Amino acid sequence: MSEKTGKGGLLRSSAVVSVMTLLSRVLGMVRDMVVASYFGSGAAADAFFIAFKIPNFLRRLFAEGAFAQAFVPVLSEYRTKRTQLEVKLLVDRTAGMLGLVLTGITALGVLGSPYLVMLFAPGFHGEPAKLQLAGELLRITFPYLLLISLTAFTSGVLNTYGRFAVPGFTP
Repeated sequence: MSEKTGKGGLLRSSAVVSVMTLLSRVLGMVRDMVVASYFGSGAAADAFFIAFKIPNFLRRLFAEGAFAQAFVPVLSEYRTKRTQLEVKLLVDRTAGMLGLVLTGITALGVLGSPYLVMLFAPGFHGEPAKLQLAGELLRITFPYLLLISLTAFTSGVLNTYGRFAVPGFTP
């Protein structure tokens, strides 16, 4: 049993992931405090939270959903049964295809942001200023979907290689 897979490796990996996750959560709390101090608790805050919720909702589908759960076992199997070149090709092709699909979805989301806001926040219909602000903010926040999904993909790859610090620090 190698050190990475033995008790010491497991404890060390768990500690690294725990510390990095804690740091990530603390930074998330600081982000929330900054958002609260900047937007307060009015129409601007409502618009921001809707603009942030929509890409986060889709993130669960791409970054943490079926794709991520299906890819990691396939990559692990490739690592044990295939050559290093085949593993590299799988990662390269998957990253390229995921990036292409997510770029298209991101472009559609940015272009269709007013319609997405109307779909996800039907209560904004009676408040045109809030609806417009949410649409503008969604145009800014939607690329988060592309970036966080590629980050999650990379984290899955790193995890299969026994590298846990960076994935533990990501949101």
